[in-house]
Amino acid sequence: MNDDDDPKEYRWQSGYEKTWEAIQEDDSGRLEPSVTDMIRRAKRRKLLDREASVRLGIMRHVFIILDLSQAMAEQDLKPTRQICTLKILDEFIREFHDQNPISQLGIITTQNKLAKRHSELSNNPQRHLDCIKRLHELPCRGEPSMQNSLEFALSALRHLPPHTSREILIIYAALTTCDPGEIEATIQKVKDSNIRVSVVGISAELHVCKMISKDTGGSFSVSINDLHLKELIFEHLEPPPASVKMDHTLIKVGFPHQVNTDARPALCMCHLDDLPPLNTRGYYCPQCTAKYCDLPAECRVCGLMLVTAPHLARSYRHLFPLKHFEEVPIEEDQSFHCYGCLKHLTVAASEKNVYICRICKQVFCFECDIFLHETVHSCPGCASNPTISQYSTS
Repeated sequence: MNDDDDPKEYRWQSGYEKTWEAIQEDDSGRLEPSVTDMIRRAKRRKLLDREASVRLGIMRHVFIILDLSQAMAEQDLKPTRQICTLKILDEFIREFHDQNPISQLGIITTQNKLAKRHSELSNNPQRHLDCIKRLHELPCRGEPSMQNSLEFALSALRHLPPHTSREILIIYAALTTCDPGEIEATIQKVKDSNIRVSVVGISAELHVCKMISKDTGGSFSVSINDLHLKELIFEHLEPPPASVKMDHTLIKVGFPHQVNTDARPALCMCHLDDLPPLNTRGYYCPQCTAKYCDLPAECRVCGLMLVTAPHLARSYRHLFPLKHFEEVPIEEDQSFHCYGCLKHLTVAASEKNVYICRICKQVFCFECDIFLHETVHSCPGCASNPTISQYSTS
């Protein structure tokens, strides 16, 4: 019997994707255009997969658990796994606080079968960036403990208000975990506390990591290289869908103005431990008049959330994302100019599709389409026309 006539295949045969068949040479014998087209389709598919009109938890409390065991000293990621991961986290922290200004981050490390909290939950990115600098000097040694790390994060997240999104992001490199007890009991406590755990593996897929992510509603993935690792970590910039257990509530927020008077210098509440020089400039809580040098912040005296109007605007753009542009193929006799970068779009210029805003009908190239949806979050065609709202239906 001929093998080609047999419709049955082995599992490993049917599940293997022959990626080389999708790569073709162009007229000049180059492969770059085909590879670029594959990357474009992947980015476009990622944008379209984002669900609209989904309830999100924009007030997030996220603990990053970083594995600093002996496995992080490996050099498959240059120069080492530790340095490569810390550089990615440095960029992630800056971008996280830019896109989620009313959310808070914390950093926990695990090594030598123990877990240690290096940075408390805070919406001050400079504290976390200073923590990342200190972790560069910390040697990698011993084995990690998944259970101790989860218990540390659980002790801080379980007492937060029920209207906040509680998340844990684990960056794991080891192939083992050394725990003092049954980790299933800890996973159940994490699940009962409505905490979402996501794991990014560096070396290989582990059953315990996959089980934790599945039971708590998080995501699990394994990186291929440094660029893929950065992409997997940066996927957690977007707020996840809100849990059904998350409460609906009104949050009291204060909008302090910056004050620079000739009054007596005062010490700000956000640097009590650092003891910076006294000055008269700062933001004063409208409820208790406590002073803070930077916003957003949570008042240590009265607990009021202190933000500015741009902070709320950047947070709410997750709830009202820019609508997807319509993808239209270019015909042989058609010619367009991108409204964003003024690029000439024709078939002769190796452009296959253009992307048209469904509201203002302006034409954009692929690069501008991705840039507007991932960075700007608004359409320049709609913004330049005051009579058009990007949230209206076409």
